[in-house]
Amino acid sequence: MIPKHQLRVGLFGIGLDTYWPQFKGLKPRLESYVRAVQKKLARPGVEVVNLGLIDNPVKALEAGHQFHAADVDVIFLHVTTYALSSTVLPVVQRAKVPVIILNLAPTAAIDYATFNALGDRTAMTGNWLAHCAACPVPEIANVFRRAGIDFHQVTGMLHDDPVCWNEVDGWIEAARVAHTMFHNRLGLMGHYYGGMLDIASDTTLQCATFGGHIEILEVDELTALRRDVSAKQIKERVAHFKKVFAVQPDCSPAELERAAKTSVALDRLVKEHDLGSLAYFYSGTGNAENEDAISSIILGNSLLTARGVPVAGEYEVKNAQAMKIMDTFGVGGSFTEYYAMDFTDDVVLMGHDGPGHIAIAEGKTKVRPLKVYHGKVGRGLSVEMSVKHGPVTLLSVVETGDGKLKLLVAEGESVPGPIMEIGNTNSRYKFSCGARRFVNDWNAHGPAHHCAVGVGHIADKIGKLGRLLGLEVAKVG
Repeated sequence: MIPKHQLRVGLFGIGLDTYWPQFKGLKPRLESYVRAVQKKLARPGVEVVNLGLIDNPVKALEAGHQFHAADVDVIFLHVTTYALSSTVLPVVQRAKVPVIILNLAPTAAIDYATFNALGDRTAMTGNWLAHCAACPVPEIANVFRRAGIDFHQVTGMLHDDPVCWNEVDGWIEAARVAHTMFHNRLGLMGHYYGGMLDIASDTTLQCATFGGHIEILEVDELTALRRDVSAKQIKERVAHFKKVFAVQPDCSPAELERAAKTSVALDRLVKEHDLGSLAYFYSGTGNAENEDAISSIILGNSLLTARGVPVAGEYEVKNAQAMKIMDTFGVGGSFTEYYAMDFTDDVVLMGHDGPGHIAIAEGKTKVRPLKVYHGKVGRGLSVEMSVKHGPVTLLSVVETGDGKLKLLVAEGESVPGPIMEIGNTNSRYKFSCGARRFVNDWNAHGPAHHCAVGVGHIADKIGKLGRLLGLEVAKVG
């Protein structure tokens, strides 16, 4: 998925114009610091709007207007030396976006011997001012707090500090995810699975929290699109299935063709509505064509999920959001729920029927025929996969009892071992706190019974996303 709107990151440094005639060379030196930060922030898909060094209140007010006009998503405030808080507040007030304070020293430590050997105390003071980034941060924090402005901090060194710059990278990634969610179009097709009260969601709350648009779709549209799929398209899609999946010998050509027909129609549906994610459920009872479409949807949905359009079954809106967040972080985001507990190996078995995120599978995803979709109507082809062995992160978007959303996250490991070969996604997860404690702690937060799982440990990045969006983030495990 190629985003139509690019993430814009604002950057400005701060200083005090009174210093420039007093200390020769200080201003150009500080400006070089800001340029160095710009280079570190720059990356594909990110536009850096650098307003340079802001050193008085007049420039600060203009900078706020410039950032607002540039439609920046987040601002990095580089504290280069002491500066008045009046050169900061107007910028952030006008821009009205999250701000990250970069408290960056130019070196690990002042070279005290060289510094004290300068002899000229004016030169010495100018040199000191080039190192005193930490000085105004309490002043800025004080004013932000009193003005009701939320802020975040990164403290470290301008150069040779991977801890610091990994932290900055995390903020940019979180801002990119927030940006994507704001511009996402989530399709809802069908209806809730009757009786699953936990998955019901306030869609207005979803839009108010994440932004984005929710498009209500009719299953009949997918059915109509299937009628226009050509024999050539079906043949090509079946060939693609055989390339991407490990199609098992007991999958009939007729079922593969049926799934291919739906997959082609799904792609067209997604394109016509410009969808970035989808949640669906439909029985199709009494309508043979609709039932045919829905019961042959799993392979097509798995392909969509793997290429950046995550599809959540059972009309699980909250989990479609969680899956989109995980996929935008680049770690996958497969639909999952508890399957069982293995107390012998101290693992939790988790998976789900329906589509899986085949891009994060351990090996090739198998396609198996099922004579019945448990708890649902119809029969057809399904996918069986385990998430890649190694570190994983689980994410749930939780709708709380007081009408808010929060993010629930856990880090664990996908471990090898026997799974149930029933034609569903199925993985074994181990948690540092143990399976018993994990289940109790996770459930205590009251999430819906579905969650999204991705590869790698990214709880810290999800925490940053929560802070940018003003959401509580709870971590278990």
